[in-house]
Amino acid sequence: MAMWMNRAGRRGEWEKDFLRDGRIYLQWEELAQDLSTVSNRAALRSLPEATYPNAPKGRISSFLGQIWIFVRTMELGDWVGLPSKLKRAIHFGEITGPYQYDTTGEPRLRHYRTVNWFAPDVSRSTFSQDLLYGFGPPTICGIAAEDRIRSMASNGWRTVSPVPSNGIRPPLPPDIDGGLGASIDLEESARDEVAALVAAKFKGHRMALLVEEILKAQGYTTYRSPEGPDYGVDILAAPGPLGFGQPKMVVQVKSGDSPVDRATVDQLIGTMQNFGAEQGLFVSWGGFKSSVDKETARQFFRVRLWDQSALIDQILANYDKLDEDLRADLPLKRIWTVAQSDLASSNE
Repeated sequence: MAMWMNRAGRRGEWEKDFLRDGRIYLQWEELAQDLSTVSNRAALRSLPEATYPNAPKGRISSFLGQIWIFVRTMELGDWVGLPSKLKRAIHFGEITGPYQYDTTGEPRLRHYRTVNWFAPDVSRSTFSQDLLYGFGPPTICGIAAEDRIRSMASNGWRTVSPVPSNGIRPPLPPDIDGGLGASIDLEESARDEVAALVAAKFKGHRMALLVEEILKAQGYTTYRSPEGPDYGVDILAAPGPLGFGQPKMVVQVKSGDSPVDRATVDQLIGTMQNFGAEQGLFVSWGGFKSSVDKETARQFFRVRLWDQSALIDQILANYDKLDEDLRADLPLKRIWTVAQSDLASSNE
């Protein structure tokens, strides 16, 4: 059995459709025809050439490779990974159906295969950097480290020691990677490195310290609970030099890799009432289960949820205001690089 990656749009705009429908989609809305009758790559090549007449030959080859994978190469029982753009997680599923074409569906969601998403919301922090390189561009490609990922799955998604490497994503055969095996999402890769450093330096109670320093940088006065049982409260915070301003906030911080469920978030809401706090902040390095995501709108005016991605956003936004000793533990610098839009497929 092989393992594949299938992205859900440049900004994850189709991700919820993938998970809700139990499907993966070939998101070329311009290919408005059933591709199951195309029997060879030569016949298939004429489709992207006609659809994108001005595209460079390399991009046409990439399109051809990705379409061929989706229509002809994927098999029932293969695994597929869906890197999330909505949270710092990767969803894993097993392909359960052949390629199909739905003439009545949303144009970008007409070409599909059914999938059993058996492991949604696996935190990116559980994967070593060399594995994360394999989840970069293009939209559809093969994943070279299938055995390691399957070993992680059988081990409760705990990290498996990486095979020694030079830090560069190993190339894949052209028929597997769609012609873009060496592509790396530089921005995502940089955030993965920041995440790895945060995980190494701020696990356990130190993550509460990191969150406290971010809140101080935003103008809050804080109280942080000492190490040990915290009874649902890691940090108390309120605006003003003495912390007597409004609103009062209760903060809970979880530094583990497992996503938090709705019952745990509900406990924070109860703790808010016990402390007379109007607002709550739940920080979960491992993210939140889908049952929590569904409650986000209902709790919008009372509770904020920071997953790994949101916490990194807050670190970057407030970095210059953070404590000097903390910045020494988390040395970062801002760089400029060329945007990769020209390297990505037009359908992402």
